[in-house]
Amino acid sequence: MDMSGEYRIEAPIDVVWIAIQTPEILRNAIPGCEELDKTSDTEMAAKVALKIGPVKAKFAGEVELQDLNAPHSLKIQGEGKGGIAGFAKGGADVQLAEDGDGTILTYRASAQVGGKIAQLGSRLIQSTAAKLADKFFANLRDQLASEKKD
Repeated sequence: MDMSGEYRIEAPIDVVWIAIQTPEILRNAIPGCEELDKTSDTEMAAKVALKIGPVKAKFAGEVELQDLNAPHSLKIQGEGKGGIAGFAKGGADVQLAEDGDGTILTYRASAQVGGKIAQLGSRLIQSTAAKLADKFFANLRDQLASEKKD
């Protein structure tokens, strides 16, 4: 399944670039994220709790930042296992562009699921994945906007 979106973030491109690589900011932006710890310059270990339809699951997985082209683009790849609930993996190509004193963030993401979650039906999964992606980028935008005010 594929998703895409665009956000205007009220922060300079360099601030946004650093934010999308900062574990604490990402932890607060990822819906259901309980833990996110940096394991190398480009890798993080994550624990995320999600509810997709009637299925609740805790996923443990890895997030990797790839193809870093500071401060304009990067790829975020991730994979998580949720025990009997199944697995989820996916990635997002993120583009940043200056827009006055702000930044336009554009993303194209794809996701795959397997196991019990995959049995819920593609429409429910697609809609949930799109909401989660949208929530992540909205949370990121809101965090940077509130930091600017502080």
